[in-house]
Amino acid sequence: MKTKPDLKFNQLWNISFGFFGVQIAYALQSANISRIFATLGADPHNLSYFWILPPLMGMVVQPLVGYFSDKTWLGRWGRRIPYLLIGAAAAVIVMCLLPNAGSFGLTIAGAMIFGLIALMFLDTSINMAMQPFKMMVGDMVNEKQKAKAYSIQSFLCNAGSLVGYIFPFLFTAIGIANVAPEGVVPDSVKWSFYVGAAILILCVIYTISHVKEYTPAEMAEFNAAANAEGQGEQAATEMSPAQKKHAYKVFFEVGLVQFFCWAAFMYMWTYTNGTIADTVWNTTDTASEGYQTAGNWVGILFAVQAIGSVLWAVVLPQFKNIKVAYALSLVIGGIGFAMVPYIHNQYMLFVPYFLIGFAWAAMLAMPFTMVTNAFEGSSRMGTALGLFNCTICIPQIVAAALGGVLLAAMGSVQGNMLLLAGILLVVGAVCVFIIEDKKHK
Repeated sequence: MKTKPDLKFNQLWNISFGFFGVQIAYALQSANISRIFATLGADPHNLSYFWILPPLMGMVVQPLVGYFSDKTWLGRWGRRIPYLLIGAAAAVIVMCLLPNAGSFGLTIAGAMIFGLIALMFLDTSINMAMQPFKMMVGDMVNEKQKAKAYSIQSFLCNAGSLVGYIFPFLFTAIGIANVAPEGVVPDSVKWSFYVGAAILILCVIYTISHVKEYTPAEMAEFNAAANAEGQGEQAATEMSPAQKKHAYKVFFEVGLVQFFCWAAFMYMWTYTNGTIADTVWNTTDTASEGYQTAGNWVGILFAVQAIGSVLWAVVLPQFKNIKVAYALSLVIGGIGFAMVPYIHNQYMLFVPYFLIGFAWAAMLAMPFTMVTNAFEGSSRMGTALGLFNCTICIPQIVAAALGGVLLAAMGSVQGNMLLLAGILLVVGAVCVFIIEDKKHK
């Protein structure tokens, strides 16, 4: 029976290259949403509530993309690529609208409602464009090469993040205004979104033109071979009950780790801007130049995180024990979070955010390697990965819903939320050792 062939490096690269552009869009969203809504007039205790919408849309959209793309075949366009193209095109449009929420002469409430609607469509489209890349690795890469493939995807993800994060700082440096009338988002942020949208669509076009998905007949043959390997000499077209049981066991065990990790990063995205403005620039006034300068510097710090993640992603495949690598990465990231509130020099903040990048690298590569290996041979790989996205979305929703309450309980000091994030990562590291990482029992 025919098995999935080994792919050359350039083939693995092409499968994930469009993820570079998608991640620029995601980085612009994650680094600037709190800044945008704070600029529009949101109270810090309410900021986390604006973050409920992105993961909520992801939880709805990604399982649907997985389910329907499993059943789609459009000839040369394959089954995952059509969803990638539609999602990317929609994201480009919304990226040009969101940063202009305060520029249409609306009331504060009207601007926030417009911003929320734009954010809903932006996250929907980003999720629609993002999920096919994970699925194509699951479809097209054999088990032996998956760790390498997801490491390449992690590298491109972090490289895209780095570009998206530095855009506001870069555009400010070349003379684009970083301050604006009260309630209006600065031009430096607007142009960041415009240029990010252009890069996104170009990168997606590159992947579409360089990747040809396997046909349904080829996929059926690959799945039969994978399942026959797990069930002895007898050919099988689907996973056995024992294989399915093991796969879902891994699914939920990895999901437990995901809960603590993604809750931690939700608090980073929500409260870093306010923390840095307070501890380094000594301001909480969102209309001040100091606050907007802090917003630009947050992008630089997130870029440092991305650099740490890129470098650590190269190291991760060298570990013989994947669970040790995963847990160690999370502990190092937790230490980084715990350091942030106690550093008052903007340049010294490079150290903790570099360490936080270690955790991010592991979160991007390890969970999907474990889950796709567990589901190898399933004809519903896309559905499984779509549902697995709920282990990313649910913790963010829970963390965002509790954010305002926890902030008040911690003295309304945003830096304390980063201490909490560090604790959550360490708890996640402990949970890593629960995971059964063998493919078959």
